Amino acid sequence: MTKTYLMNSLIEKMQSPDQDFRFMGLNDLMNEIKQDPGCYTGDETSETKVLNQVLSLVEDKISEVKNQAVKCLGQLIKIIREPLMEAVVDKLIEFSGGKDDELRDISALALKTITAELPSDGTGRIAQSACHKLTPKLLGQIQNTSTPPEALVETLSILSILIVRFPSHLATATTDSQPLKILAPLLSHPRPVVRKRAIVTISQFIPISQSQLFTQLLQTSVYPNLVAGANLEKQRTTIQLIAAVARHSPSQIAPVLGDVVSGILKAVQRDDDDLREGCLQALEAIVLRCPGEATPYLSSCIQVGTQYIKYDPNYAVDDDEDEEMADADEEEEDDDAEDEYSDDEDMSYKTRRSATKLLSAVITTRPELLNTVFKDVSPVLISRFGDREVTVKLEIWATYGLLLNQTSVYGGMALSKDDVTRGKRKRDAEAMDAEEGPFALLKAQVPSLSKALLNQIKSPKTPAATLQAGFGLLHSLLDVLPGCLASQATVIISTSKSVLSHSLSTSTATLHLTCLSFLTAFIGTHTPTAYSSSLPTITPILLKLVVDKHPRVAAESFRVFSALLSALKPVKGADWTEPLYNAAVERLSNHDTDADVRSCAEECIADLWICATDVVQAKDKREWEAICRATGKTEGAVRVIMKVASEVSVGDTWVNGCLEYLISLLRKSGRSGKPEIFNAIDVLLKSYTGGIPPAVAPTLIDQIKVYISTTDILLLSQALNVLAVLLQVTPSTSFPEIEKTLLGNIYTISHSILVSGAALDSLLNFYASLVQADNQIATHVVPSLVLNVEKAPKAEASPANVARCVAQVVKSQNGIAAGVIAEYSKHLNVKKSAKTKPSMVVLSLLIVGELGRFIDMSPQSEIFTHAVEHFSSEQEDIKAAAAFAAGNIAIGNLHQFLPAIVKMVESDPKKRLLSLHALKEVVTHCEQGHLEGVADLLWVPLFENSENSEETTRNVAAACLGKLAITHPSRYLPQLHARIRDENPATRATVVSAIRYTFADSATSYDELISPYIVDFLSLMADSDLTVRRLALSALNSAARTKPHLIRDHLGALLPNLYKETNVNPELIRTVQMGPWTHKVDDGLETRKTAYETMYTLLETCRMKLEMHEFLSRVLAGLSDESDEIKVISYMVLFRLSQVAPAAVSQRLDDATPPLEKTMKGATVTKDTVKQDLERAAELQRSALRAVAALNKIGAGVSPKFDNLVDDLKKNPMFNAELKDST
Repeated sequence: MTKTYLMNSLIEKMQSPDQDFRFMGLNDLMNEIKQDPGCYTGDETSETKVLNQVLSLVEDKISEVKNQAVKCLGQLIKIIREPLMEAVVDKLIEFSGGKDDELRDISALALKTITAELPSDGTGRIAQSACHKLTPKLLGQIQNTSTPPEALVETLSILSILIVRFPSHLATATTDSQPLKILAPLLSHPRPVVRKRAIVTISQFIPISQSQLFTQLLQTSVYPNLVAGANLEKQRTTIQLIAAVARHSPSQIAPVLGDVVSGILKAVQRDDDDLREGCLQALEAIVLRCPGEATPYLSSCIQVGTQYIKYDPNYAVDDDEDEEMADADEEEEDDDAEDEYSDDEDMSYKTRRSATKLLSAVITTRPELLNTVFKDVSPVLISRFGDREVTVKLEIWATYGLLLNQTSVYGGMALSKDDVTRGKRKRDAEAMDAEEGPFALLKAQVPSLSKALLNQIKSPKTPAATLQAGFGLLHSLLDVLPGCLASQATVIISTSKSVLSHSLSTSTATLHLTCLSFLTAFIGTHTPTAYSSSLPTITPILLKLVVDKHPRVAAESFRVFSALLSALKPVKGADWTEPLYNAAVERLSNHDTDADVRSCAEECIADLWICATDVVQAKDKREWEAICRATGKTEGAVRVIMKVASEVSVGDTWVNGCLEYLISLLRKSGRSGKPEIFNAIDVLLKSYTGGIPPAVAPTLIDQIKVYISTTDILLLSQALNVLAVLLQVTPSTSFPEIEKTLLGNIYTISHSILVSGAALDSLLNFYASLVQADNQIATHVVPSLVLNVEKAPKAEASPANVARCVAQVVKSQNGIAAGVIAEYSKHLNVKKSAKTKPSMVVLSLLIVGELGRFIDMSPQSEIFTHAVEHFSSEQEDIKAAAAFAAGNIAIGNLHQFLPAIVKMVESDPKKRLLSLHALKEVVTHCEQGHLEGVADLLWVPLFENSENSEETTRNVAAACLGKLAITHPSRYLPQLHARIRDENPATRATVVSAIRYTFADSATSYDELISPYIVDFLSLMADSDLTVRRLALSALNSAARTKPHLIRDHLGALLPNLYKETNVNPELIRTVQMGPWTHKVDDGLETRKTAYETMYTLLETCRMKLEMHEFLSRVLAGLSDESDEIKVISYMVLFRLSQVAPAAVSQRLDDATPPLEKTMKGATVTKDTVKQDLERAAELQRSALRAVAALNKIGAGVSPKFDNLVDDLKKNPMFNAELKDST
């Protein structure tokens, strides 16, 4: 079928007198275009006829046909020629300006459809052409004085769609027409709806308009209407315009805030509710969108917010009685308040709500003002907890919830119980308890806060939404200040009882869950004496809920009992433990029990065994039959077994049964749950009281055999731990089996390069247990280990691992030490062992080095001499092993061997680097007490021989100096400090690098000594030498990670230098010729990368001291960096910011969107593009997509630009899945 014939047949359908045919003709045309856009193009005459026919149907009398014609135009606009596009626009604008209401509405809908359907991807030529054709026509229609108000509103809406979707196209399309001049007169239009729409459109056009036009708009339409006594209607419009400009164009309004804010602060005092609401909203927008520039006016904003949050002219109450309002009598609340609500004319609640949102904006954007907020704002918020308008009340509670969240995030890094007991971050704890700190201020206000809040939720007539918000706020309070509600325990329990006593339905289930979740937190954070007297009133209700048919409520009820059991441990004489046990067993015995309920019931059984042992020991243990099931999910059963076995002794029969169950789970294929199973087996083996049955070891070893492999390193580590336990608790039955079936495999694994970290530690632990289990095996293990590594391919062998294993065997069986040393030292004599394989020399050096750490080799001093002789070897691996051996032998006898190494550092340039490596071994592995005695011997040679050395040598020396500085900080830190202004950049680099290594030690013993110097050391970020700056940034990163309390108070001085290093320095970019190609090299990239990594660390450990606006500006700059590495770090920071500072990030989405869009378009493919370019671009897209998904959770609806980006990504199948998860 030819194109012409197809189009003619469709035209014939569209001309039919039958409305169904006309509709189907349009529908068929749309389908054909979607399948093949080329079916329409080609014949200009045919295109024109089809288009004219579709346009004629826009005027059809049948609504369905008109709507279908509009949809069809949306498809056609993407593919028609420019002259035809112009004709369509002209025709629709003509319709939209007519007097026929129905035609005007449908044409406006058509124009909206066209603008919304314009493709934004690809080259953008269609969109650009459409914008150039459409925008002048729309602006012309606005200028036409005869255009009706309804048409003006629709035209402004279409312009808004265009400016949001295609700002760059409109910037070029409106160069001559100057839309601000055309739109500004609409601010005086008599119809409010036109003014309102014009305000939005004007604010959206300001970013692409010339600055003088915006200045002119301020002079003519803003400033005159802000003066005292200005026309009320015009002042309302002006204030609304300022709010809209602040939301859409914060950078344009920021420079004139002084004149604008002062006018708003005067206008807010005028006696007009609408104006007052608009002023408060404008101030909120300014605080949110211009946080830095709004700083001078924050005190005024807080004053206005606290003034008008109390504004309630129809409720006669003095300021002194505000608090009484929160404590109002229930009857007055129920009777009198309802009379107040019946007054439909009372709009004052809008003012109070806007004032609350203004205070909320201050709280979310200015965490550094938490102390001020707690002193000036928090008491006012608490006094208004009982606002008579429910929406305002909930807004106030939500604002206080934000304040609690900000306190948790920025108030001083509240500590966990473990941190406090271990003494970690002692200074943080002191800051939290400081007299003027946010936590202390909050703690002082808890009595009034809790009393006011509980008075609002204790009434039986309180609405469900209010109750849910109240319990949510109480829960948030406990998250920030655990245990702070003890004085209100009786009221809390009685209120919870009242809520939980209500019949459970789908509509009330959420409230029940919120209440139960709060009870779990309350019980878990308070001492039993606070609530024990009230327990008899609520436990019967909780027992009813654990058997309720609603699964989430039942699960949450079990969690409450688990918290209760843990808090009351040991539980004796309680009348609810036996019914709880029976309910849990019944749930576990039922095969169709919900998975979450089963999991909570299992945890409850474990807590009963641990906390109420007497109750459950009297039972028949039938609960374990239900827990240890062979089908379904078994993770909960494994967790419960391990928990109970760790805490109480149930009996060897129970241990046997559980062990058999866990062994049966090991037989199952798949990795899921295996690490937890091994942990549980480990605990069970140690919990036998009467000895392990003989049959257990062979059976277990047989099942473990398959895991003695490098296929899964984690499972290998755990399997070795279990074998070590077996060798310790039942050596007679486990050793023969292990020697017979597993030892050969373990020898092979011992030299694997894949075994490191925890797996290597487990391997060493295994060898220690093996040797202790049989005294004769040690003499066979060492040669077997060496033989296996010698047979292995060099690329797959790790002689260092084997050396550590040998050393562990010798340490566990000292009797073989002399023989091992004699055997492997004979390979070190350069003259006598010329024919020895190099791999054997390396292994021998490593073994001797490992042994030298704990064996004094001074009687065989020639071993040290031979090791040093290998410094001259031609093979790098032998030289490295020789340095390792020399350093570790020196540890065994520092006074004999260390001077020889120091002498080489001072006098032998060829052996200096290896000698420094040997010294590094000494400094790293020597005991603190011994190291202090030789520190003076090492200090001067290390410094003197690092100043003029290459960077590798200098880094090794700096690592040693850093470790030595910790041994005697009062002596060495001043010496380092004295050299930070040295003329030699290498000296300064050594100093700052040494300081960086001191931060690797988490001990707090030298914190007070380094604190006075820390700013001077880190000020080297401003050094003239690039290497020194990079090392100083790295030192700041280390300090932020391990000792943030030392730098928090100095960040004001340090951050400017850090932020400066995030800028691209053109002077550091050079062009390198590589054959026929030129390549740009950025010497500042590594420094910039370190700066961004440091920012990420600071966000985690010092966020309460960061000024988020400035911090975000540098992160957003990183999104546009030329380096993909910088972009990835910036996306990571943005992802984290969306979690810890959502309010600040959401206000900068407009700035983040363009670089995100650029990344998501992917790499531009040219003839020079290679596969690696595409892979890097795909990886960058994945990082960006994670950031977009996180931002979408917090910023949906805040930025139209960002929303458009998300919509476009959702249309891409590759990106849609991850974004759906975030919605």
